Amino acid sequence: MIIICLILKGDSMKSSVIDMTREPFGRNIIRFTIPLVLMSMLQILFMACDDMLILGLFVGSEALAAVGATTYIVNLFINGFAGLAVGVNVVVAQAIGAKNEDAVRKAVHTAILSSVALGIAVTFIGEALGPLSLEALNTPDDIIAESALYLRIYFISAPFNLIFNFASAIMRAKGDSKHPFCYLTLSGIADIILCTGFVLVFDMGVGGVALGTLLSQVLAAVLSVLHLVRCEDETRLMLGRLRIDLRIFKRILLVGIPTGLNNMAFSFSNMQMQSAINIFGSAAVAGCSVSTTMENFIYAATNSIMQAVISFTGQNTGAGKLENVPKIVRLSLIFTFLTGSLLGSLVYVLGYPMLPFFINQEAVGYAMSRNLVVMLPYGICGVMEVYAGVQRGLGKGLSPTIITLLGVCLFRILWVHTAFRAVMTIEMLFLSYLISWSATALAHYICYRYYLGKMMKRREKIRTVA
Repeated sequence: MIIICLILKGDSMKSSVIDMTREPFGRNIIRFTIPLVLMSMLQILFMACDDMLILGLFVGSEALAAVGATTYIVNLFINGFAGLAVGVNVVVAQAIGAKNEDAVRKAVHTAILSSVALGIAVTFIGEALGPLSLEALNTPDDIIAESALYLRIYFISAPFNLIFNFASAIMRAKGDSKHPFCYLTLSGIADIILCTGFVLVFDMGVGGVALGTLLSQVLAAVLSVLHLVRCEDETRLMLGRLRIDLRIFKRILLVGIPTGLNNMAFSFSNMQMQSAINIFGSAAVAGCSVSTTMENFIYAATNSIMQAVISFTGQNTGAGKLENVPKIVRLSLIFTFLTGSLLGSLVYVLGYPMLPFFINQEAVGYAMSRNLVVMLPYGICGVMEVYAGVQRGLGKGLSPTIITLLGVCLFRILWVHTAFRAVMTIEMLFLSYLISWSATALAHYICYRYYLGKMMKRREKIRTVA
């Protein structure tokens, strides 16, 4: 992995950039997506090493459950604000496609400065509400103290987390997905080394894992900022010119806020799911936590394809090449469905041989129940993501958020309080995933076709008048 990272680091910045407005789209999407997939999977792998290996093997199942119980809380606060990075991606990509260098420069400086301010806000909000959220989720008494400790340390990393996310969004917007992969790889290696040292050498347990994660995110943020400072194009960051352009910031928020709310709503609905899981005890928490970690590997792949759709659609929209969008969507759907289905099946098949190394037999049963219901049909989740991503790339951030709020988040909350209450089994709880994915994908498709058709008609009308 270090060799791969060095090879990527040796590439010139110019050679790392992919032209998103020209054929062949299939090959370009794959070239762009592979580093994103590797980056996301490495991030999950490093987290899995922290949780399943370092905590699960050397500390115990209760420590693993303590960190697992914080997953949805962290996602609610961190990923909610990180969703604004999608707004950065779209605004920068459309400006690059339109060849508006002044708008690109303003967007870059606005994004980095706002990431610092938003990150500080997340730190204070998380520190205040994190422990209360653990109690609201019925976190088992035997792990709640360790969970609270993990959250207190983790939330300090919020500014650095957002800086890296926003900087990576800028790089992706111009077609560069290799450098974010390289920087995340380096920070992930540092994370494993630091967490192992804090746990095995200093016997810091859950707190050591949180501290190692914090320091590794500082490294990722520093590396990404230094990259932008060294850029020789319009995305170059000049620290002395950091300021927020209100017009650009408003455009970022118009796409980013709905996406952030979308992420927060996802996390909130998953918190309701977590609360239901907690009813079954610590074994269920540990088992479903490991299953969720395995799911994250699949989601990393399908979500990376969605990120590609946003960037490719954004640049082609800015360049006025709307006729390319259906080609991009069609290829992305094929890639994401095959990826989700194959990886989901692989996770299920490997579940029984692998899981007993990390959790006890009771927890394995819960993990495999989740793998059966959620992992196998995961390709449908990818389809839903692609149709949501193309709308954001077109600059329509509100509609996919509303659809997701209703079709996924609200539906799952209602499911927990109706169908699950009627049949209180872990399988019934997770059946809501498949149903919500299917219905929401259909609604996203209808909106995508409507918006694209409307934009193409408007373009043709302008051309006719001209």
